[in-house]
Amino acid sequence: MADRILLISWGRPITGREQHGLEVFNDAVAFYGELQQAGRIEGFDVAMLDPNAQLDGFMLLHGSREQLNALREDLRFQRLMIDAGLIVDHLTAVEGAIGEGVMAQMPMYEEAVGRVPQMA
Repeated sequence: MADRILLISWGRPITGREQHGLEVFNDAVAFYGELQQAGRIEGFDVAMLDPNAQLDGFMLLHGSREQLNALREDLRFQRLMIDAGLIVDHLTAVEGAIGEGVMAQMPMYEEAVGRVPQMA
């Protein structure tokens, strides 16, 4: 079961680049589907958000640390990220913990909280 995630999020498309944006989006969904079928990631989710001032959508890729590290080194992934960066505002890719990964990180968080003076 996946203990890590890679969150890829984006804001508004750059005006005049919407059509290419759809192509890159579809390429990314196809690529992540291929990765899942090949066992290179455990799965992924795609979200399109309701209109707001910050975030238009995100893709959440699930896997192990090793799987996600290998994905970041994949040239096809890197090309998709470069293409996406040219067609949307505020493209981000952030790794994080999920499931058992959260439980593994909690002792470190609790230790850090113990070192911070608490205010009443």
